[in-house]
Amino acid sequence: MISQALTTIRQRIANTARQYNRSPESVQLLAVSKTRPITDIVTAIEHGQIRFGESYLQEAIQKIAALRDNKALEWHFIGPLQSNKTKIIAEQFDWLHSLSKLKHAQRLNKQRPEYLPPLNVCIQVNISEEAQKSGIHLNELATLAQAIAELPRLRLRGLMTLPAPSQSFEQQRIPFRQMRIALQELQASGLKLDTLSMGMTNDMEAAIAEGATLVRIGTGIFGKRLNRQKQ
Repeated sequence: MISQALTTIRQRIANTARQYNRSPESVQLLAVSKTRPITDIVTAIEHGQIRFGESYLQEAIQKIAALRDNKALEWHFIGPLQSNKTKIIAEQFDWLHSLSKLKHAQRLNKQRPEYLPPLNVCIQVNISEEAQKSGIHLNELATLAQAIAELPRLRLRGLMTLPAPSQSFEQQRIPFRQMRIALQELQASGLKLDTLSMGMTNDMEAAIAEGATLVRIGTGIFGKRLNRQKQ
C-alpha cells in the first residue's frame, strides 16, 4: 500500500538523518511518480506527499492539469533534458533537476513566464563519468554554475546526480561525498545553493549520510515501475 510505503520511507529518512546528526526535516522526499496513474498520486497526496517527480512530458502535463487546483503541489522534472522540451518545462514545472548545458539554461530563462517565480534548477553531474548518462563532469561545474546563476528567470538551487550502482554502503557514499564537496566549493565561491538531489530507494541512506537534502524515491513508494506508452 502506498500509505504504508510512505510511512516506511519517511521513517528511513528520519532514522538516517538522526544517525548522522541531521534534522529529519532537512531531507525532503520527492515521490517519483513517472508511469504511475493519477490515482496513485492522489493517494500519496492524501497521505501528505506534495512533491512529485516526472520524466515524460506528455504524461506529466496530463497529471499537472488534472491536479492543478491543488496549489500546494510541487512538480519536478527529473528526466533527460532536450531543447524541444524546455518551453513546456519552463511553463509547467516548479523544479528541473537535469540541467547540464548553458544553451538549455538560456532557453529556459527566456521561456519562463513572467507571472511565475523563477524556475528552480539543479545542475546534473555525471559523477561516475558513465558514457550512457547525462550530466557534466566536475571540472566543468564551476563555470556552468556561475553562468546559470546570472540568469534572472532561473534560480540555481544546487546539484543532482545519479551515480553508478554500488553494493556496499561505504562504496555508495564515495560519489555522494564528492557531490557534497562540490556543493560546498560552489557555496564558498559565493553561490547561494541549498540543494543536493541525490539518493534513491536502494542508496538513500548513503546519500543522506553525505548531505542529501532531497531524495528521489519511486519504487520504494509506488512499487515496481509500470510500462508506459511511447510518446
